[in-house]
Amino acid sequence: MAAEEAAEASLVRLSPERRQPGREDGAEENPEGGGGGETAALNGVVVSGKVTSNNLDVKVTESELETEEKGTEEESTRESDSNILDVSSDYPREKHISIQRHLADLEKLADLKEDEKKPCPLCPEEKFKACYSHKLHRHLQNLHWKVSVQFEGYRMCICHLPCRPVKPNLVGDQTCSKMGAHYHCIICSATIMRRTDMIGHINRHVNKGETESRFITVPAPKSSREVLKESATDVQVLPNYSTPQKTDSYFNPKMKLNRQLIFCALAVLAEERKPIECLDAFGATGIMGLQWAKHLRSSVKVTINDCNENSVTMIQENCHLNKMKVKLNTKEDDNDEAMGDGGENTDTIEVTKMDANVIMHLRSFDFIHLDPFGTSVNYLDSAFRNVRNLGIVSLTSTDISSLYAKAQHVALRHYGCNIVRTEYYKELAARIVIAAVTRAAARCNKGIEVLLAVALEHFVLVVVRVLRGPSPADDSAKKIRDLIHCQWCEERIFQKEGNMVEENPYQQLPCDCHGSMPGKTAVVLGPLWSGALFNTGFLRRMLFEAVQYGLDEAQPLLKTLVCEAECTTLKHFSTHSPYDENKQEECGVYIKTPNTSAESYLVHGKRKSDEVIRNAAKRQKSENSAEHPAFYYNIHRHSIKGMNMPKLNKFLNYLSEAGYRVSRTHFDPMGVRTNAPLAQFKTILMKYSTPTYTGGQAEGPVHLAEDVQAGEQVPAAADGKAEDAEFLEDDKSGVAAAMFKKDYPTHCAAD
Repeated sequence: MAAEEAAEASLVRLSPERRQPGREDGAEENPEGGGGGETAALNGVVVSGKVTSNNLDVKVTESELETEEKGTEEESTRESDSNILDVSSDYPREKHISIQRHLADLEKLADLKEDEKKPCPLCPEEKFKACYSHKLHRHLQNLHWKVSVQFEGYRMCICHLPCRPVKPNLVGDQTCSKMGAHYHCIICSATIMRRTDMIGHINRHVNKGETESRFITVPAPKSSREVLKESATDVQVLPNYSTPQKTDSYFNPKMKLNRQLIFCALAVLAEERKPIECLDAFGATGIMGLQWAKHLRSSVKVTINDCNENSVTMIQENCHLNKMKVKLNTKEDDNDEAMGDGGENTDTIEVTKMDANVIMHLRSFDFIHLDPFGTSVNYLDSAFRNVRNLGIVSLTSTDISSLYAKAQHVALRHYGCNIVRTEYYKELAARIVIAAVTRAAARCNKGIEVLLAVALEHFVLVVVRVLRGPSPADDSAKKIRDLIHCQWCEERIFQKEGNMVEENPYQQLPCDCHGSMPGKTAVVLGPLWSGALFNTGFLRRMLFEAVQYGLDEAQPLLKTLVCEAECTTLKHFSTHSPYDENKQEECGVYIKTPNTSAESYLVHGKRKSDEVIRNAAKRQKSENSAEHPAFYYNIHRHSIKGMNMPKLNKFLNYLSEAGYRVSRTHFDPMGVRTNAPLAQFKTILMKYSTPTYTGGQAEGPVHLAEDVQAGEQVPAAADGKAEDAEFLEDDKSGVAAAMFKKDYPTHCAAD
């Protein structure tokens, strides 16, 4: 009985996929290679020349058991010393016979001889009959070796042996013994049928750090983890850390600018009130929360959340790597626990393992950042449920395929917006996200003020301040409107307020493309956010924080955003400290700054006085008139064929001299944000463009009539047509006239 129990124990230690084609202890191998009853065993296990079935009725000598136990102890010792796949010289005895390093090793299993027929070691006899060496060599090379999967110098060849159970196909009274082709995993010995699935299976093992064989799952060794440093913060990352589908702890180095902008927004909020409770709802590696806690210290109480257990483990390790204390909280009942005084919790980060919607429903925060993989609309209701008054919610949307009008049906499904690809598609994406945020806040009786909206190549970032109450919610909801967009000339305008149906919506457009072009020329886009995208005072304070903390990559973008918010050029930009001004009033509430007196601000959460409300109304009326214009024009889109357009900076000066507000935009490097109508924009662009070939005309800009003077405000439509006619009369070479007729056929037809 003891011998039988020892035999069963030894078989349990053996890998279920282990094949022993050539045992060193003298056991004979059936030359038919898995065709008979003694060669085709369950999972391919052969012990002492006898097939094992269900690990029962096995005869093993005591000497062999001792040898197996010693070998197992030696293997476990080697595995504990190194987490890398350890391959010994007798590798075919430990792994399945379909896993080989060289083709010659696979041919040795067949024992090729020129004058004898040999069966294929990886195919049953009914699938491939025994043949001579030259034919068997081609069979092994073409049908097994070339379709193998490589991993660390080894090849997992396709196997046709009955290792994987396949249901027989009944055709009449006959049973077709169809053998399923499959692969044997070198790591976990799983059997997988498709080659592409096998490659993905191996990649998932590598991404999770599982490189041990025999069904052993080991976390990734520390030596295989790469340590990255960003903003004086170290984080450990797994292999393929920049591919979210292949790793649990996602870290994208290209999002460094995004993390710096969010940090600046949090730093500004930390100057208003201390301490603040902030949440990174999707921690991944925890890099963002670590930067908050490391630089802002006692001003913030950081909570990093992730629902993935591997990510939570990674966050804890990264906290210890940066010498931060960790408070682990994985129970929903303990979420309302106070962390204590700020002094006691310095350099302490709370790590939670919950769904993002759950933790935002259970707890209140001053600052919430949402950065899921894809869209953020599924988490907006939870974010605005318990966020505190005058708190900040920031969200990063990476579903740019839908926001940038590449997948319009997805944008309609997620955001409820109809969009098309336009020249201002990035700003359109930002306004789509803000509209979704506004609706989610209004459902919770909260309004918003947009502090920042950035749309770059990889993401769309929106930062809003929360205003509690039904009145701010109504005011914010009124700013969601539809947009009428002309597909011929790219003119656009928001629909008027009200719900009365207009007989001809085309009349709202400044252009006359509908009357001159056949068919329908305009589309209705939206609903979109029609309000401002930036808060100048908040952006200036963000720039001040970026300079203070040495965030070099965020400073140029913040300067562009300040100029874009004020609709001015860089040469008119003032770089003095924002705290020197006494204009730090946002949303009708004065913000506490270092150089302001105690009477100039109100504590958040208290009701505003009548005087502050009157000042806020006056400020909002004055700022609405100076609000930056919506959308922008691309200078390349409206350039004239056959003409060399002026440099962008010079063109900005020409528009400014004509009396219009103008600035560059971060949405498009060749975009111009201006309050000039499109007709006047094209007129000034044509005026200062030069022909690509002179043809007898003197070089220099094309001059219009003298009624276009610097500093004059030129009317948009009627005066533009008159100046265009005068321009055609003064054109001697005829080049500009031909280009003008091509771009403005209706004007020339009238002539």
